[in-house]
Amino acid sequence: MTEPLLEQLNYPIDAALLMRKKNTVRKMLLASPEKRIKKKIAVLGGSTTHDICVMLDLFLLYHGIEADFYECEYNQYYEEIMFNNEALKAFKPDIVWFHTSFRNIKNVPDIHDTPEEVAKKLSGECYRFSQMWEKCFQELECTVIQNNFEYPFYRLLGNKDASDYRGLTNFITRLNTAFADFAAQHNNFYLNDLNYIAADYGLSAWHDLSAWYLYKYCCKIEAIPYLAQSVARIVKSLYGKNKKGFVLDLDNTLWGGVVGDDGVQNLEIGSETATAQAFQEFQTYLKAHLGLGILLNVNSKNEEVNALAGLNHPEGVLKPEDMIVIKANWNPKSQNMSEIAHELNLLPESLVFVDDNPAEREIVKTQIPNACVAAVSQPENYIREIDRAGYFEVTAFSKDDLARTEMYKANAERVKAEQSFGNYDDYLRSLEMKAEIKPFSAVYMQRIAQLTNKSNQFNLTTKRYAQSEIEAVAENSEYICLYGKLIDKFGDNGVVSVLIGHQQEKNIHIDLFLMSCRVLKRGMEQAMMDELVKKAKERGITSIYGYYYQTAKNAMVAHLYQDFGFELVKTENADTIWCLNIEKYQNLQSIIKVED
Repeated sequence: MTEPLLEQLNYPIDAALLMRKKNTVRKMLLASPEKRIKKKIAVLGGSTTHDICVMLDLFLLYHGIEADFYECEYNQYYEEIMFNNEALKAFKPDIVWFHTSFRNIKNVPDIHDTPEEVAKKLSGECYRFSQMWEKCFQELECTVIQNNFEYPFYRLLGNKDASDYRGLTNFITRLNTAFADFAAQHNNFYLNDLNYIAADYGLSAWHDLSAWYLYKYCCKIEAIPYLAQSVARIVKSLYGKNKKGFVLDLDNTLWGGVVGDDGVQNLEIGSETATAQAFQEFQTYLKAHLGLGILLNVNSKNEEVNALAGLNHPEGVLKPEDMIVIKANWNPKSQNMSEIAHELNLLPESLVFVDDNPAEREIVKTQIPNACVAAVSQPENYIREIDRAGYFEVTAFSKDDLARTEMYKANAERVKAEQSFGNYDDYLRSLEMKAEIKPFSAVYMQRIAQLTNKSNQFNLTTKRYAQSEIEAVAENSEYICLYGKLIDKFGDNGVVSVLIGHQQEKNIHIDLFLMSCRVLKRGMEQAMMDELVKKAKERGITSIYGYYYQTAKNAMVAHLYQDFGFELVKTENADTIWCLNIEKYQNLQSIIKVED
């Protein structure tokens, strides 16, 4: 989606234009032929929410999520959840978003309060909100998004408002800390950082008192898109719409100057000039992403020797070993971008292209459908421009995320090893693969939920699950839930495959079967099916039904069930249903050693 109007849904957004053209933008988004994830979102507000939902709808559609909204009456967020509203229960939300602001704090400190009285008010506010959250978990079994509180538009005590126990600013800071502590202890609870959004927008501008007095909006009308964009980023991250890596230009992007013309010694990076500092800080910012499991790659029009020399600059923060793929040549950057994605077994649109040259950015946009191209301007703005775009919103963080860069480097070693073998089976045996295929375990729930929302290519039904939903099916005896973990001589690939099937009488219906593209064609998919059949036989099952729902990205598995010996039952458009008589089934793989 590269139309100029749709680009306003990414940073930097034109809030006034979006609100003026909202109906046109929605029609354009709905016209896209790509299949969208459908989710139900209940917005329970302590202020007016109508226009917020309109904007949130646009941002979610932009990320491939089609939302059905439920809105409570004005300021009825507490009553809506606590007094058994049948309409809300019937709606069955996937997500409940409590859109509250500092105006919804019921008991604020009084200048005459004692420290004990303020502490009691603080615990009372925390208890009131935690009651609502727990009820969502228990009765609606949904994910919760909660705003924290923005600072007020006044400070009764001046600067002392931040430090005195009676100060409202101090009280809000303590409330926000308590909310953050709750988030740290609950997997299905996420904070929308309203305090940061308001500060970034500017508190004086954010607190438009006319918008509150006239319409009961907690912020300036023009700030609504920024609020909606923030919530949309949380939702798109929950359902696997984050990007997975950077593809970086070098000259005037990672350093000032052209390494081939100016020489390494004359590049601007370090602490000598303002421009050099900007590039050094940008490299530091990018390198921090490695800790999040974000992949770094190079796409530069350069001689490779010059590119490597630039990356080895003594003042540089990023080094060649931080990169997974380095394409330094004179090929079109769109071609390099596609090749980098192919080598990583990722889709090109899952990578963020960063280049200072607007002409190169436009070529990549034009040549690669749905390419994600960062809009950057001057070096001193690079961090803000990329950060505000929210490409890598973190809602879950697992050990596999920490190790992802090393996993991809190990994968590159596997590719090199494969090239030295004439027989592919001999190569697979040389990997000395061991698999752990077991029922879902609490220790892997977060990673399993991540996989269900991230995997697009090897994913037969592309159903998306929140962690709460994963935990629910794992506890249900009618389901067979398997995860697959693969280890070889190059390293631990982590949890790479997930399979969920539900039992109906003597049949198993596969609801979800997916695998990380990191381990394609190594026999892991066959090992997973072998284990499913084994579990099915233990239950006295006679047939397994598999479903393939076509998307723009999962064509690689269109014939998977046929390859596994299933028989075609039904075809509807490009979607298919398959059936396996497990009495005739023979194990498909013998190379991977599966832990008993």
